[in-house]
Amino acid sequence: MSILQPTSAVRTYDGTAHVHVHDHAQVMVPLAGRMELEVSGHSLFTDPSCGMLIPAGARHAYHAQPGTRILVIDTPEFAGLERLRRFALTSACRTLDSQGDAGRQLALLLGLPAILSSRRGLDLTRLDAALTQALHEPWPTARMARLFHLSPQRFHARLLELAGCTPGDYLRALRLEHASAALMQGTTLEVAAARVGYRSGSALAYALRRDRGTGARMIRQRVS
Repeated sequence: MSILQPTSAVRTYDGTAHVHVHDHAQVMVPLAGRMELEVSGHSLFTDPSCGMLIPAGARHAYHAQPGTRILVIDTPEFAGLERLRRFALTSACRTLDSQGDAGRQLALLLGLPAILSSRRGLDLTRLDAALTQALHEPWPTARMARLFHLSPQRFHARLLELAGCTPGDYLRALRLEHASAALMQGTTLEVAAARVGYRSGSALAYALRRDRGTGARMIRQRVS
């Protein structure tokens, strides 16, 4: 049965392969995991780095990793929807699973940068997890890139496209986020600095003032 208005739901996949076709378009917004597809004879993938459009009437086969979660928007086709053939997912998309209005979801997605060709995935959740486990260690761009089997140059370009910042800026923001959380829990400035990779408490204090306009005392006062 044809649909008249966009609807959306978060779907979880169990690893079973399927083949089907439907008379409405589907916009796929992965939240976790990865799905391999064949759409009208073309091999594609979608993961938390890039979403995609399955056009109405396109026969498609798909297989997802168990536990894969995807926000699926079923929608009639309309002018401009083809922009979502393949699109980069940014940090702004991480709240989409909690937003229930499919029309607003589509409007947000239509403003995202398009990807003109299939690219190797870059899962920001996986990147965050790897960095968080070893924030005290050096993280040059080449080390981050190896997580995704990319060259440093390609990794730099993909992260800039997805997150809007360089690898160094991304790492610094994550370090300051974790340092702030530690300070709010009563950790001393020196210990917090060591945990997240700053050479001293004064270096961390300078970074907090420069990037966040705050200091350790002000951070602690927020929970007092």
